[in-house]
Amino acid sequence: MFKKISEFFRVIGELKFIIPLLRYKWPELDSNSSLAHSFQETVLKYAEEDFLYFEDEVWTYAQTNEAANILANKLSKEGIEHGDKIVLFMENRPNFVISLLAINKLGAIGALINTSLTGKPLVHCINTSDSKKCIFGEELSNSLEDVLSEINITKSSDLLWVEDNNLNNCPEWASNIKENLDQSKSLNLEQTNSVVAGDTAFYIYTSGTTGVPKAALFPNVKVVAGSTNITIAGYRLTSDDCMYNCLPLYHSTGLILGLCACIQVGASTFIKRKFSASSFWGEVQKFNTTAFVYVGELCRYLSFQEPCNEEVNNPISKMVGNGLRPDLWDTFRNRFNVERICEIYGASEANGMFMNLLNKDQTIGMTNTDIKLFAYDVAEDKLKVDENGKYIEIKDHSPGLALMKIGPNAIYNGYTDAQASEKKIIRDVVEDGDRWFDTGDLLKTMDVGFALGRQHYQFVDRVGDTFRWKSENVSTNEVAEILNAFNQVNMANVFGVKVPQSEGRAGMVAFNCNLNDFEWKKFSKFVSEKLPSYAQPIFVRIIEELETTGTFKLKKNDLREEAYHLDKVKGDQIFVKKPGENTYTILDQNFYNVIQEGRAGF
Repeated sequence: MFKKISEFFRVIGELKFIIPLLRYKWPELDSNSSLAHSFQETVLKYAEEDFLYFEDEVWTYAQTNEAANILANKLSKEGIEHGDKIVLFMENRPNFVISLLAINKLGAIGALINTSLTGKPLVHCINTSDSKKCIFGEELSNSLEDVLSEINITKSSDLLWVEDNNLNNCPEWASNIKENLDQSKSLNLEQTNSVVAGDTAFYIYTSGTTGVPKAALFPNVKVVAGSTNITIAGYRLTSDDCMYNCLPLYHSTGLILGLCACIQVGASTFIKRKFSASSFWGEVQKFNTTAFVYVGELCRYLSFQEPCNEEVNNPISKMVGNGLRPDLWDTFRNRFNVERICEIYGASEANGMFMNLLNKDQTIGMTNTDIKLFAYDVAEDKLKVDENGKYIEIKDHSPGLALMKIGPNAIYNGYTDAQASEKKIIRDVVEDGDRWFDTGDLLKTMDVGFALGRQHYQFVDRVGDTFRWKSENVSTNEVAEILNAFNQVNMANVFGVKVPQSEGRAGMVAFNCNLNDFEWKKFSKFVSEKLPSYAQPIFVRIIEELETTGTFKLKKNDLREEAYHLDKVKGDQIFVKKPGENTYTILDQNFYNVIQEGRAGF
């Protein structure tokens, strides 16, 4: 009873932060509201305060603004106008931020390309952006040079090279961005007065987990409102805070929830090219980072590390991000003593988002969006319908496909590809003529205790990441969470694979481990004790390194395709739990042939 009373008063205390959020009015589409305007307003207040920490560099707000103005003037002189597109292809570093601000000050559109892309996916993103110029980092010169003959930006004067560590000279096929920079042009630009909230600020590409990256449209209004709200009710960020940001700035989590949030309040931020679990806590202490923008996989990596002195009494008190799974939540919060975890949910292209505003445990929180959960047939990969052909709404805590109603207060901007945008819309769901955004995710409602009467939700799985086996639905994430608890497993990637003469998909897991020391009998016993028979992986693939997207999401497509097929797994060892046996054994060619002939008896 005491806990309930204490929780009641704690939640009531959250109202002082939530009420300003409820009163917040989104900028009018024709108003002068943009990332550039927000940055310039912050510069007026915090000009000489530190903004960016990067390796051995420190940039104040004023220095960053002047550099962005100088670059914007150069771009303008070279013909870039309001509405033009510019590719930005660079790792996290101050020049990325300066370029991003320069583009926005002109009312141009930044096409933010995933730095891990090469070959055809890179060509696709550049060419479909219809950009006039490409600003790229020295560190990515090779990736770009490999596709020069295939991209539609052909002039060397439009391929702007940005030096990194002075290791190489500007290639002949590009131009040094420092050329023709007029250092006297450091004042704010007149053109920024024409930039409005309704203008598109960025193209942010989907991570490509399930195919070719698609460009999601990010208007200024979404950038400003999203970053403002996350500072008010998410972090509770102030100008005294410093944020640790190692997420890629080409993605919405690192950019909107990270960098842009800092800009809204004049906070500083430490940015890093790539995440490193071993150096994380030392950097947290060095830069006194009080806030952390995360994805769940980073939290899991950190939890795998042996305890270190730097993590004790660390300054991180608040964190915002997505993908912190329930199996890790309490462990992470308690080990690292994080006071506030604001899990959010919402895809780059989505028309709404969830936020854990009340700092509850193991939840993506609540939403103002009109959302409904509908029964989903996992085996057939489609929504279920009743005898009248109507979708079946979930009324209990069972998982269901989340649909968000599209309307004036939940605008769906979609992608640059109209056909791809249309595929995410489901019509006539509740009444004729209505339009709903298909999240592609299974969510469920949950009881979190006193929550101001607001329904809270929990992420369950991606559609397609749930498979059916032995007439039961299996959640890949839930199975992975359990397998990750075995001390010799380093991050399990679970998926379903087709087996001849068997209904549904058999469970399979890929992970890295020290194969020489791996205790298969203990692991087999662990699996049998912790998972119901239908959820126990049939196959195990020992893989040197799990492939992830730029935002650390585990890729599954190639693993599904390669499955347990000995001629496709690139020499990796495959283990199998044969019917009637209790232990995993290595899959040899003889038993593989039995499986393929449909005689394995699964």
